[in-house]
Amino acid sequence: MHHLLHRLALAAVLAAALAGGGCATFARGSTQALTIDSLPGGATVSLSNGERCSTPCTLKLKRKHPVAVELCKPGYRQATAQVRSEVGSGGAAGLAGNLLIGGLVGAGVDAATGATKDLNPNVVAVLLLEEAPGCRVPQFPAVPEHGQTPDEYAKEKNKHKK
Repeated sequence: MHHLLHRLALAAVLAAALAGGGCATFARGSTQALTIDSLPGGATVSLSNGERCSTPCTLKLKRKHPVAVELCKPGYRQATAQVRSEVGSGGAAGLAGNLLIGGLVGAGVDAATGATKDLNPNVVAVLLLEEAPGCRVPQFPAVPEHGQTPDEYAKEKNKHKK
């Protein structure tokens, strides 16, 4: 009987640790909304991962990949911005909770999914300057170090469609 209680207690502790694993992943998710706006609006936005939209727009991006942003509108100078991927306060708290409750498995899950990170800045607001003739054809900006290339992004997006 004593062995049975000991095994049940061990199983309960193991189940709690696994349930707590990936706490930031569960609480925050591996993606984050990034809002991009310009004055004047209607600029074409090209991200280094291959995404495109027109301002104002909000895109859901992986927290773990930094992106370069390019805005282009005829009659205006091209504008660029860098969005970094860095450990945020909410992610750090989730990681600390995992180390205390979920152990290394949960911390590893959070680190691998990027749930401990935040995209910064999370709102990109750009004042476009008039310039003749200005940019005409937006191009994908250079991929930042540890960022996601357009090909990697397309493969990942296609994998989720299946």
